Amino acid sequence: MSVLAQDIDAALRTALAPVVLEVQDDSHLHAGHAGAREGRHFSVRIVSERFNGLSRLARHRLVYDSLSSLIPRGIHALAIDARAPGDP
Repeated sequence: MSVLAQDIDAALRTALAPVVLEVQDDSHLHAGHAGAREGRHFSVRIVSERFNGLSRLARHRLVYDSLSSLIPRGIHALAIDARAPGDP
């Protein structure tokens, strides 16, 4: 079963209680490249209190951990913009 933007949205809302969350399916931009056969491409913009005081790497780890059950179902690439409220 393929992963949809709605699946990512639901998982992140449950795990990280974001104040802002935008999930975009960018797969159409990668049609024809080798990785496109291995899964879909997504962009995520998320703002959550859970990111306060965390490094960029730690924020990304939280996002990946929140999506761990979805990744094997067909996420090939994930662009992440993870911020705490008040971050520029």
